[in-house]
Amino acid sequence: MPEQDAASASATDRLKAALLRPSRKQLVAGLLLAVLGFAAVTQVRVAGADDTYSGLREQDLIDLFSALSGTRQRTEAEIDRLEEVQAGLRDETTRRQTALEQAESTVENLSIVAGLVPVTGPGIRLTVTEQDGRIQLETLLDTIQELRTVGAEAIAINGTVRVIAQTSFEETEGGFLVDGEPVEAPYVIDVIGEPGVLSSSIDFALGPRKQIEDDGGSVDVRQLDTVDIEAVSERDEPRYAVPDQGQ
Repeated sequence: MPEQDAASASATDRLKAALLRPSRKQLVAGLLLAVLGFAAVTQVRVAGADDTYSGLREQDLIDLFSALSGTRQRTEAEIDRLEEVQAGLRDETTRRQTALEQAESTVENLSIVAGLVPVTGPGIRLTVTEQDGRIQLETLLDTIQELRTVGAEAIAINGTVRVIAQTSFEETEGGFLVDGEPVEAPYVIDVIGEPGVLSSSIDFALGPRKQIEDDGGSVDVRQLDTVDIEAVSERDEPRYAVPDQGQ
């Protein structure tokens, strides 16, 4: 019995020593197990993600890829522009001129984003018609959001309402109130941006076209070389905020 107790105590001591002071081989084995576990979890997650696209048609996948490619190209173009601005600001001889041009460009871009000026450029025209049902507010909002996500630079509805970040939407008996302005079907949505990318944002699987058709409507998408948006948003003059003279 004493010999068995001594053997048991010795085994316990060895186990404790291995846990507290693992050998190099034990560390390597533990690291390999951790990597294999991480790889297994990642594979499961990737497989689960792939299921999202496994049921898509080839054209749906092409449209989705085109939208992603357009986003990448816009991002790369913006990076190139910012690098040029940075180079100009570093050059002592052109610093002032570059700063002025950058300020003017910023004001112009902000005016477009805020909907304060008429704009023109390539884009698409969506005509949403109600046939067997009524277009729901959620469908309209999702359509606008999809267009914004892929880079829509200006949006107007029925030629009378400019849609900006602060635009409000409200469902009424005959249609919608957009920033307090009544709009009724058919809804004509003019959008300025990359025509191919904008079209893809409407037609991808389970996208706006599917939602509109589920509501009992139809949508016609036309790519245009030139879209003119004359509608502008009214600018609210600040009542309380004034520039800080100390800045």
